[in-house]
Amino acid sequence: MNKLLLFLFIALNSSLVFAQKVDSSVNKPAKARNIDGTLMSPSKTILENVLASPNFSTLTTIIKAADSTNTFNGNNQVTIFAPGNKAFEKLPAGQLDTLLLPAHKAQLIILLNYHAITGKVTSKDILRQIKAGNGQATFTTLSGGTLIARINENRNIVLTDESGGQSIVSRFDIQQSNGILHVVTQVLMPKFTQELQGSNKPQ
Repeated sequence: MNKLLLFLFIALNSSLVFAQKVDSSVNKPAKARNIDGTLMSPSKTILENVLASPNFSTLTTIIKAADSTNTFNGNNQVTIFAPGNKAFEKLPAGQLDTLLLPAHKAQLIILLNYHAITGKVTSKDILRQIKAGNGQATFTTLSGGTLIARINENRNIVLTDESGGQSIVSRFDIQQSNGILHVVTQVLMPKFTQELQGSNKPQ
């Protein structure tokens, strides 16, 4: 009888140890990732991580100019499609400088918020919604505008903005303490930027 009880005791403890190992692997914390030479830590906020990265200095400037630090540094979960400096360099000459003027602050905020959606939306979530939408998914941004996600012939996720521009999601699922960051190859442009670009043309 004592041997039986001892056997049951060992078996029970072994199963608990095994269960703990399984649980720990499932809940394994995300690791810091090297994004263009800068480690982005999952224990830091979106703002803290982009502030530390020279590649996102233009995005950082916009966040500060738009007084949107709380949006990307708070506790509310946000997913941001973050353009690097090279993406901003592709904009028409003078467009970003115009948006950074105090008179265009409202439009700058719209542009910034057009790159973010509420909640933690992973690449798997995007792919799932594209499949459910028969080839495309529509996301409503923090600005109230929409982005269309599709898969191109190279199996990349491509975002189409309201101005008809397309941007490839080049880096996925970079965990932040307050959301997720995806890197995109182009600046996503809401409708108003068409008018802004037209107003910058010489008369």
